[in-house]
This record gives sequence, C-alpha cells and structure tokens, in this order.
Amino acid sequence: MRVCTRRRSQTLRMWLLIVLLSLHLLVVSLVLSMYHSSCEPHSHPDIQTSISFFIQNTSTSTDTMAAAGSVTHKVEIDSAADDLSKLEALFSHPLYNMPTPPVPDGDWLLKVRTKRKDEERSTQQWLSANADGYDPILWNASAETHPPWLRFHLGISRWQMYQHKDPNLSALTQQLASHRIVSAVQKSGGTQLKLVMSFRNYGKALFKPMKQERHEETNVNLYYFSDFERHNAEIAAFHLDRILGFRRVPPVVGRLINVIKEIKDITTDHKLATTFFTSPVGNACFYGQCSYYCSTEHALCGRPIMIEGSLAAMLPDLSLAQRRSWKSPWRRSYSRSKLALWETDNNYCDSIRRSPPYDRGTRLVDLIDMSILDFLMSNMDRHHYETFEKFGNDTFLIHLDNGRAFGRHSKDEPSILAPLVQCCRVRRSTLLRLRLLSLPAYRLSDVMRASLSQDPLAAVAPLLTEPHISALDRRLATVIQTIQDCLEQHQNHSDVIYDDITDYPWA
Repeated sequence: MRVCTRRRSQTLRMWLLIVLLSLHLLVVSLVLSMYHSSCEPHSHPDIQTSISFFIQNTSTSTDTMAAAGSVTHKVEIDSAADDLSKLEALFSHPLYNMPTPPVPDGDWLLKVRTKRKDEERSTQQWLSANADGYDPILWNASAETHPPWLRFHLGISRWQMYQHKDPNLSALTQQLASHRIVSAVQKSGGTQLKLVMSFRNYGKALFKPMKQERHEETNVNLYYFSDFERHNAEIAAFHLDRILGFRRVPPVVGRLINVIKEIKDITTDHKLATTFFTSPVGNACFYGQCSYYCSTEHALCGRPIMIEGSLAAMLPDLSLAQRRSWKSPWRRSYSRSKLALWETDNNYCDSIRRSPPYDRGTRLVDLIDMSILDFLMSNMDRHHYETFEKFGNDTFLIHLDNGRAFGRHSKDEPSILAPLVQCCRVRRSTLLRLRLLSLPAYRLSDVMRASLSQDPLAAVAPLLTEPHISALDRRLATVIQTIQDCLEQHQNHSDVIYDDITDYPWA
C-alpha cells in the first residue's frame, strides 16, 4: 500500500517537472523570437526622417560655413575696393587739384646744371662723391635718366616736399621697397637706433627697425620722451600727411630687411658690427649704440633673420641744401616735474604772434597745421622742426621724425592742439580738407586704411590696427569742433581763417 502511494507521488512530481520544463522552453522560444524580430531592420518612417534631416542639416551647415566664409571674404574685398575708390575720389577732388602758378626758378630747392662749367668733366658724368657718398647734380642729363631719389630731390620746392600727383613718387617708393642695399651704417645722434641704408645708384634712406608689435599700446606710466619709436608710425605719418594735403613728410615705405645679408655682412660701421649676436632661440639680433634702448635687453631681432622696418627717403645732403632747426614754441619741458610756459599761460600765443618768424607770413598757420597732424596721430614729441635755409622764413615746415606717433588709440591728448586752441588761427585750405574728410564719401579712416594697404608691409599685417584707424575719425571731429569754437568766439571769421584760397568756389 505504502509502495503504491510512493510511486504515484513520484509519477506526479515527474509530470509536473515535465510541464514546467515545457512551459519554460515555450517562454524562451517566444522571447528569442521577439528579440530576433526586434533586431531586423524595419523601415520606420520617423527614424528615416530624422536621419535624413540630420544629414541634410550637416550638409547645409558645411555649405553655410563655406558660404559665410565666401561672403565675408567678398565683403572684405568689396570694402577694400570701396575704400580705394574713396581715396581715388579724394585725390581727384578740386581741393587737391587747384590750379597753381608756375614755380619760379628761385623756388626750387635744387636745379640741374645745363652748361658744363668744368672742361675736365664729361657731359654725362656724376660730380665727385662728397663725404656722404654722392652729389645729386647731373651735367646736361635729361630728367628721364635721373634715378628716382634725384627726381624726388629736384621736385622739392618752397611750399611742398613733392607735388600732389608726382609721377616720381611711385618709382621712388618702389626703389626703397625692393632695390639692393649696398651699405648700412648707424646714424649718429638721436635717442634710439637708426640706420642709413645706401643703394647702388647713391640713393639713401633712413631705416627704423621694428621695436614692438603693432597692437601694443604705449604704457600709461611711460613718459612721452621715453617711449619706443615705431616703424609703422613713420609709414603711417607719411600717408596721413599726404591725405591731409600737406605733403611735408618725405616718402616712407615699409620693408622686410635681412639682418645678416643687408646689415651685418655689408656694414662698414665697426661699432655697429660688434653688437650682433644670435639669441637663444636662433634669431639674428643687434642693438647698436645710442642714448636709449641700445643694449642686449632691448636688442632688435629678426624672425629668425628678417626684420620689419621703415625706410624714409633722405633729404639732399647738407652740403647742397642746408636746413635750419627751430625749437617749437609749444615744445614740452621734457621733465617729469616741470611744465612748459604754454601749459600755464592761456595768453601765451599773444607773445608768439609778436615774435619773428611768427609775426608775418604763413609760419604760424604752418605750425598749427603740424599740431593738427600731431594730434590726429597722437604725437607728443614735436620739440623741433626744420626748414630749408635757402627759402628763409617763407617756406613749409618739414614734418620729420614721427616715430613716437600712434602709441595709444584709447586716449586722445588735447594738449597737442594747444597752438590751435590758444591762437585760434587756421588755413582755409586746411579747414576745407578737414571738413571733406569728415564726410562719409571721403571718411578719413577709410581713405587712410586704403592708403596704408598699398604699402609692402601691409601684406604681412595692417600697418595700423582698427582701433588706431577708428581713432582718426574721433580726433578729426575734435579738431573741427575746436575750430568751430574759435569761430564762435570771434566776431570776424577773418581773425580765425587765414584765407589762402580766396577763389575756391565750393567753400
């Protein structure tokens, strides 16, 4: 009995186990079937739409970026072309092309000899070289055979350094930028290092090497007389002076110079030659000898051998054209504690008006022109100026040595305009050109940008950063407002305006 009961229990458990196993196998089969179905690729419309949208968006983004870059580049090209057209329009304006009477023979700085005065000399030979290496006078040679630097010298007159549309200007700047340099020596005098570069045809240029980056502003704690000289400031000053219609800065061009081949290997200056060395990173460096910043700590280095600089066409040798140096009545004290007289006396100009050579002629308004130029480029270092002795007191002022300009764009220095503010006197031609440059069609910043873009160094980087360019418009507005204030202070406008173009019809 017990045996039968035990057997039935075992049989029942066995059937239960078989049923459980069958159910388990069935569940596993169903799960595997569902998993397999879920792994098969189905054509789901939502998923396909999302993928398609993503691909299209990616493609569109790439195309948009390329198109945006293309558009930006096109805008830059169009903007540059627009600026150049403004510059061309400016220089074609009647204010820059007024008829002028022929220049009398006595109003040219140099003349070409047309008759042989020395029977022992050939009719086509150079005069013997003087102490500075050349004498820019030819015997009976035609103007076309003169080298560009000589044509520049022969174009200097009583009232300007060069003519408005001087055909020789392009050839001269091209020579400065590309012709082979045969000699490099340090220029004596001055506070910072400068070199005199000589060319094969006896032309000479003053080289100022790059001392700091274009974007670096002058330290706010640095006195103006301790500031670095900037090569790009010399270049920009030439362009700005030309745009203002003064034409009193000698032509200046930017150039990359090989420190080894174009300075060290060809210099005959022993003192300069001893200052060359190779920096720890392999750059060719030199520092020369001067009052400021001539040491290994302030060395001028190539990258690794090429260095930027400005090349300014040198004026005729002093043996041919003597120059006179004048102290500016508005020069600064060059002291850390003292002020100049003009900084404390508001009636200072009254005494200057009564003093020669400012008591007659154009000397005073020429000095005010120079102060306007200096204010626009923020140059506080105008302690002297020069004139050609041949022309006496009736001549233009030479705007030399502009290396400390364009130091700060974020601050204007109103004291530079002291001659204009205190004297309330300005040329009519200057005022009309300033007003013209304030118009959108001839905006100063635009024409300046266009003019600088033609310099060879513009291919490396813009000669002036955009903040410096923009500052010109701001400062121009200040100059015009200062003149307007003077006109409001004086009942007779003739007390303020020196009318040098009485027959100009558009004023």
